[in-house]
Amino acid sequence: MSRSRSGGASGNARAVAAQLLDRIEGDGAFANLVLASAKLPERDAGLITELVYGVTRMRRALDHLIDGFVSDPPDLTTRNLLRVGAYQLHMLDTPAYAAVSETVEAAPRRQRGFVNAVLRRVGEVEPAWPTEAVQLSYPDWMVARLEHDLGADDAHAALEQMNRPAEVSARPDGYVQDRASQWVAELVDPQPGERVLDMCAGPGGKATALAGKSATLVAADYRRHRASLVAANAAKTGASLAGVVAANGLRSPFRPGSFDRVLVDAPCSGLGVLGRRADARWRVEPDDVEELARLQAELVGAAFDLVCPGGMVIYSVCTMTRPETVAIDEFVAQEHPDVVAAPIDDHRWRPHGRGALVLPQDHSTDGMFAVIYKTPDG
Repeated sequence: MSRSRSGGASGNARAVAAQLLDRIEGDGAFANLVLASAKLPERDAGLITELVYGVTRMRRALDHLIDGFVSDPPDLTTRNLLRVGAYQLHMLDTPAYAAVSETVEAAPRRQRGFVNAVLRRVGEVEPAWPTEAVQLSYPDWMVARLEHDLGADDAHAALEQMNRPAEVSARPDGYVQDRASQWVAELVDPQPGERVLDMCAGPGGKATALAGKSATLVAADYRRHRASLVAANAAKTGASLAGVVAANGLRSPFRPGSFDRVLVDAPCSGLGVLGRRADARWRVEPDDVEELARLQAELVGAAFDLVCPGGMVIYSVCTMTRPETVAIDEFVAQEHPDVVAAPIDDHRWRPHGRGALVLPQDHSTDGMFAVIYKTPDG
């Protein structure tokens, strides 16, 4: 294999993957950004991408396989090489001689004997998983949370689906967006002449999809750089927006009753997009769910102030936890009893409380929840 250097990384694909994995775990870098910025050898780019995303997802399961044959914890780089080797052996079905020899070659000379010995043992073992969370390679709390909120069968099927590479879907305008997110934009269903606000619009996928629906659309986001992404994506797709605003949804610059429809695609724990965001499962903390649910409830409440009589609020999140889905609807039912939840009559969605849910295993998409509210006519 070539020893040419590319972007400061060795030409050995396993070595390149291990170096990028070091940045993801050691420096807290995001997997997608690390890969996007790396100058990968063209012939090995596919393998390196598979190893980086796959090892990042399956880190916990791989460590279980490795740690049975390690007495002292190895340094991060050596551990990542062992993970790369174990991933090939057990999850890519790479022939053992290739997985071991190429990974050993990628190791520093002083560590080659150790890497060789451990990987040969890993390749011989039939995995015995102590728990479902270890086998599926998620934090214990995350598996328990989804088992409680969805039931064990649906939770495990969702988690298994998110261990597979995410499907890529491009809209007719060229924008790459998961199909479940496109379905949320369809639920907003703006009508000609209506004024529509996308309250949490960054990076602009739903806003640019809605802009072509014969409506006056304003996109807002609390974070200025995400508002800039909306504007950039609108320019790329040719979407016509009435305005892009950096604005806090809880302290809106818009007058009450300014809009016919408001989309609240709220910040969430993102447990429905773990297949697309390989490292997110290791970043989200248990307390994030409840903290974000409080923010989501406040954003929905603020959205009701912005719609005119008879207007609509569409709430969506790319997660599946109860506090961020049906519990938000229960909050709305209690605090806004005059608001009606409109049925989502679409075979792609499954009923979930007064809203609807798409689980990753349903259509090989992200997990998504949505509910449509209609306010009184006045």
